Amino acid sequence: MQKTFQVGSKTFVLDQDKAEAAFAAKKVINGRDSMTFNLLPLKYQWAYELYRTMKANHWEPEDIPMGKDIEQWRDDRVVSDQERWIIRMGIGYFSAAEGIVGDNIQHVIRELVTAPELKLVLGRHAHEENIHADSLLYMISSLGINPHECEAMFEDVDTIVRKNEFVTRISRGLRRDLDLTDPENKKLFAKNMFTFGQCMEGTQFYGLFGMILSLYRQNKFPGIGQMFRYTLRDESNHIELLRNLFMDLVEENREIWNEDFKQDLRDTMAEGVQLEKDFIRDCLPVNAVGLVLEDFLAYIDYIADRRLEGCGLAPLNPGISNPLPWLAEMMDIKKEQNFFEGRVTEYQKSSALEVADDDDL
Repeated sequence: MQKTFQVGSKTFVLDQDKAEAAFAAKKVINGRDSMTFNLLPLKYQWAYELYRTMKANHWEPEDIPMGKDIEQWRDDRVVSDQERWIIRMGIGYFSAAEGIVGDNIQHVIRELVTAPELKLVLGRHAHEENIHADSLLYMISSLGINPHECEAMFEDVDTIVRKNEFVTRISRGLRRDLDLTDPENKKLFAKNMFTFGQCMEGTQFYGLFGMILSLYRQNKFPGIGQMFRYTLRDESNHIELLRNLFMDLVEENREIWNEDFKQDLRDTMAEGVQLEKDFIRDCLPVNAVGLVLEDFLAYIDYIADRRLEGCGLAPLNPGISNPLPWLAEMMDIKKEQNFFEGRVTEYQKSSALEVADDDDL
């Protein structure tokens, strides 16, 4: 089918059949190779809608006041050394982890997918990791923490080192020329998406998120807590992005979805959970007010099973319940009023003030 346009003395013929064939060639991987970055017509509508949600959720660290946090950090009567240690572990771990995620998104996943709308939303994902890294610099400078302490923490704290190695080895293995027509390489790529989206951002981030939000719930470190709430809202979108991408890749390449691969993914999650539990024990070596070690360990099991089930995989702990139900309310920022002191609408549309519902927490 062709459509002809007569403009003055010139005739232009547009071939719809050819255009439809190009659309049909859009795939997660091994799709049409084009430098035009032509988004339309959209094949992965979810990716564009999620991009718009993420874009509307934009926030800037510097617009969050840190005065109260600075006062509390310096006052032994208000916060304990244990609570300061949790903040240090949060900054120490995330200052490395956010960069690891962003680097993998840019230099592995975005490089290998072929549909332009997928590259678009992945670019936004990487941008948000930059904002999260920037927020950690803002926390460090506000509290007056020696930045070399952060470098030392992700070099010298064994549980941080092992968590980082868990994901970097999976990322490093894909930084080479890959034949993505080979089912084994397809599995490697799908496992990368699963590990970063469901094991790392979706599970391993949640121990510290819970601890810091527990402090925030007690009116401690309100600026840091609010930045982590906004970071967590971003993370919920990242989890959805990489889950959808993983599921679409599997759907388009059904030959990889066998029992051995499913078990490999469950084993990967189990490894990630154990690493996170070891890390949580370092974050909370003794129970503190409102912080009970066993609750956070059980919460990681609960979250991990939610991530597995979201990808069509069997849980590791069937029937486990959420030991920290208050986190769902703490992570819901739809009720937030004028947090940016009247400037909130500059950064977020009211219709976009959505966070993951309880199913994602």
